[in-house]
Amino acid sequence: MSDTSDRQLIALFLDMLAAERGAARNTLLAYGRDLQQASDWLGGRLGAADADALAQLAGHWAGMARASAARKGSAVRQFLAFLASDGIRPDNPGRDLVLAASARPLPKTLDPRDVDRLFAALAEKLADAPDARTLRLSALIELLYGSGLRATELVSLPRHAVRPGRGFLVLVGKGGKERLVPIGTRAEAAVMAHAADVPSDSRWLFPSRGSHLTRLRLYQLVKGLAADAGIPPDRVSPHVLRHAFATHLLEGGADLRTLQTLLGHADIATTQIYTHVASAALVALVNARHPLGRDKPGDAGPRLG
Repeated sequence: MSDTSDRQLIALFLDMLAAERGAARNTLLAYGRDLQQASDWLGGRLGAADADALAQLAGHWAGMARASAARKGSAVRQFLAFLASDGIRPDNPGRDLVLAASARPLPKTLDPRDVDRLFAALAEKLADAPDARTLRLSALIELLYGSGLRATELVSLPRHAVRPGRGFLVLVGKGGKERLVPIGTRAEAAVMAHAADVPSDSRWLFPSRGSHLTRLRLYQLVKGLAADAGIPPDRVSPHVLRHAFATHLLEGGADLRTLQTLLGHADIATTQIYTHVASAALVALVNARHPLGRDKPGDAGPRLG
């Protein structure tokens, strides 16, 4: 690939970070800078890098501060994973890139009260003007928070992915892997109301300009609803709603293996990050259910924690 191709691929990756993960401007600038530097060092062939090229990169970073090397390595790994997941290249050599140890940040999430405010703002919109755009927004938000879909998975849903009374949809997620995603009756009703305005021969459930809704447009719609609900828009994104889905399920008693399946995580270690977010709920669960817990009346035994 030429240097120009690398620049185009990096721009696509940054667009995904902004739309799907709600990355801040400074984050996007840092990723773009790190990736362009890696591309320059590899002669404009970062997008086509193989294991040997990545090993050379790792050696080039070896003399840097650990945090800097970890950041640059993480950017390259995520970039190559994006190219593979979007079918731009057939493999992902970034899996084998050795990174300096770095603490993993906790995912952003929302308090249930903020979720209530979002849905209250949505209900007000539906009461005032239940037009096609508002019905589409309702279906999008219900699926983001109600089923924990990734932004890419949501905007690219086929027209007939959700069928009345079935209670689930079969989704092709990262790596082409299929998973079963439960759809609650509330989300199903919202999707059916929206689908009534979508031609039955449409390829997509959320069509837009000859294709499907873009991740960037979804990001904008979610931000707009947050502003209407009185929530700072920088706190809300499609990815934050996915994290809220996972966190609130865990707080409600879901186990990690079930959560792993629902989120489509290939590795349980990815799901385990939520144990830090919902640690208080897990401690309460142990104290309430474990034989050594002391949440039972008249039980004077030792208390965990």
